Amino acid sequence: MTPATVEVALGARSYAVRIGPGLIARAGDEIAPLLHRPRVAVVTDATVAALHLPALLAALGRAGIEATALTLPAGEATKGWEGLRACVEGLLEAKVERRDVVVALGGGVIGDLAGFAAAILRRGVRFVQLPTTLLAQVDSSVGGKTGINTAQGKNLVGAFHQPALVLADIDVLASLPPRDFLAGYGEVVKYGLLGDAAFFAWLEAHGPALAAGDAGLRAEAVRRSVAMKAAIVARDETEEGERALLNLGHTFGHALEAATGYSDRLLHGEGVAMGCALAFALSARLGLCPQEVPSRVQAHLRAMGLRCDPAAIPGGLPGPEALMALMAQDKKVRDGRLRFVLARDIGAAFVADDVPPEAVRALLAEALAGPAGRGA
Repeated sequence: MTPATVEVALGARSYAVRIGPGLIARAGDEIAPLLHRPRVAVVTDATVAALHLPALLAALGRAGIEATALTLPAGEATKGWEGLRACVEGLLEAKVERRDVVVALGGGVIGDLAGFAAAILRRGVRFVQLPTTLLAQVDSSVGGKTGINTAQGKNLVGAFHQPALVLADIDVLASLPPRDFLAGYGEVVKYGLLGDAAFFAWLEAHGPALAAGDAGLRAEAVRRSVAMKAAIVARDETEEGERALLNLGHTFGHALEAATGYSDRLLHGEGVAMGCALAFALSARLGLCPQEVPSRVQAHLRAMGLRCDPAAIPGGLPGPEALMALMAQDKKVRDGRLRFVLARDIGAAFVADDVPPEAVRALLAEALAGPAGRGA
């Protein structure tokens, strides 16, 4: 399978997203043209390092590129102030210069963290994304959003810092635990739901085979997701308008993640999938779309093994008011008003900042009660 290339067209800061098998093995040749000197610093986590770091270092070595590796603890907790400090100081100790390149080898946590560290290190160092999860390949590695979480919420501290190159190696997806793969699938589904009804129908037809390991289907799903995101980012890099559609499911999802302490009780992609289901349910509640639309969304998510009900999250959740308070800290709040991505149909999403709080509160109360509370 020949790798596909999707261009992110941003003028002088344009870059390619390469998608296909064997890209870690070819990483040295892919990265070499970017280098002023044959040296890079790799940032990764302990889990990914055990699986993929030796292959990456070998590939870099074959291309004559010297590499230092900084390995951080795995998990969402690393994407905070302490993790950022460890990353920045580690790169400084590795004597990374302003014209050097940092390689982020890992999932969304490492990509966001290493990208933010690169953005602030020496007032800006270039970096390459080498995403190792489905979620990172289709979403967080593309578009230049970098940052960390704080006690007040997710991604509230960060910068727009575009990568110089993204290498999405489809082969690495085979090493993901099923739960992590499905969490990434939550972001894939999002693209169909927000702007491509035909892609959502394609996923309904091919999702099970894709999840079962079909590499060709996986590559096509990543390519179509990246192409949609690249087009939106090219038109609205800093989220002044259309790019906000990419936050479908995230206002609900981020609040649920914060309520679970960014722990493995709820993975990011699981929160996005759950948030998409809630966004469509809210759309139907407000009379924006027929009830069969959220039912179709939920049916597909459940068929893929993704949860739709917040009540199913282990360990319980706080009440609707507490969740709404967490939403009020969301970076999508504008002039003190919550902004939701809602939908008139599958593939027809739009941004709304006039959603009645009582409608959100009622939906959350019903969702937290679970099927039993709804009389199901």
